[in-house]
Amino acid sequence: MRCVADFCCVPLGVGASVGREVAAACRYLKEFENGSLKTMTHAYGTNIEGEMSQVLRALEGVHRFLHQEYAVPRISTTVKIGTRIDKDQTMEDKIEAVRSRNGKL
Repeated sequence: MRCVADFCCVPLGVGASVGREVAAACRYLKEFENGSLKTMTHAYGTNIEGEMSQVLRALEGVHRFLHQEYAVPRISTTVKIGTRIDKDQTMEDKIEAVRSRNGKL
């Protein structure tokens, strides 16, 4: 089943700034994609589009990567997942639907 997920991963115990770890997590996701997942990073998180099993595997991978490669002692992640079975819909479709109703804001 395809899904669009929105998640925010917050590394804890690494200091006041988490930019280094967040940037590393974004790079990890880009490498994880291999054409099967699509990501879109925004100000407070990242959207991921793809097969739900792969999306969940990618989220687990981000945790493992930050724990192992960056020695992050604790991570707090929030996740929202949406699915549709009545039609195919991409992240871009969802954004365009709102923009078209709001005069391309």
